[in-house]
Amino acid sequence: MFVVLATLRDIFHTLWHPSGRSGFGRKVMAAVWRAGGPRRGHHRVSVLAGPLSMVVVVLAWVMLVVIGWTLVYWPHLADGFHFSEGLQGTGRGGFTDALYLSMVTVATLGFGDIVPTEQWLRIAVPLQALLGFVLLTAAVTWVLQIYPALTRRRALAIRLSLLRRADAVRVLKEEDVPMAANLLEDLAGELVQARVDLTQYAETYYFHDGEESASLAATIGTALHLAHAAERSPRADMRFAGKLLDGALGDFARLLDDEFLRVGGPLQAVLTAYAADHGHVPAGTDSHP
Repeated sequence: MFVVLATLRDIFHTLWHPSGRSGFGRKVMAAVWRAGGPRRGHHRVSVLAGPLSMVVVVLAWVMLVVIGWTLVYWPHLADGFHFSEGLQGTGRGGFTDALYLSMVTVATLGFGDIVPTEQWLRIAVPLQALLGFVLLTAAVTWVLQIYPALTRRRALAIRLSLLRRADAVRVLKEEDVPMAANLLEDLAGELVQARVDLTQYAETYYFHDGEESASLAATIGTALHLAHAAERSPRADMRFAGKLLDGALGDFARLLDDEFLRVGGPLQAVLTAYAADHGHVPAGTDSHP
């Protein structure tokens, strides 16, 4: 029963705890990420690392629940369950039968060939079937939670990529753009949302975004350049917007460093490590004149 309770705790912390932190599930995702991560001299990251790790975690949850209930049923098979005529005979009541019963119950198949007779087992078996339904619901909920956060992160990355292609940093330094302050404040707000998403759904870190223009790890350096350029502007609203963006970047980088990277260095070093960990050549994170 301890195995079952530990699994339920991990599901709770993965899906519904406000911090989004999990134990076993988070470790599995990190291990899959590292296994498919960039190799020295290369910048290859498996695009399937995130989805594959989610599948591995869900399968691990199911396996742990099955094993946990198997250990509950096994000692009571001989006197707590009735076997159908086709199953009666020598060798019944072993671990294999307990495992079979647990698998059939968690899948909510209900073949009826092994039926509980003890009162408490008649309660325990339906509880496991209910838990199987909870596992299915949890898996669907997890997907529905994570992918909107990934969409927001990729939208921010594409926006930063467009600003880099438009040479926005040079424009901010050399020209007076009336809408620039509002643009930087919007970027700061989107970075705050990205930080909240990463805090709530830490699993999103282990999703590789594919092409560089859609990867926040590859494009976030542009936001750093924009913030520094705005902070040197003669306009008060630009300097204020630049400080907002720089603060949002600092908060995001601290979260990355505390939870994933463990660089312990300045902002630029953390962002460089973030890009490298996602298989991108660090761009836009060099020092500014």
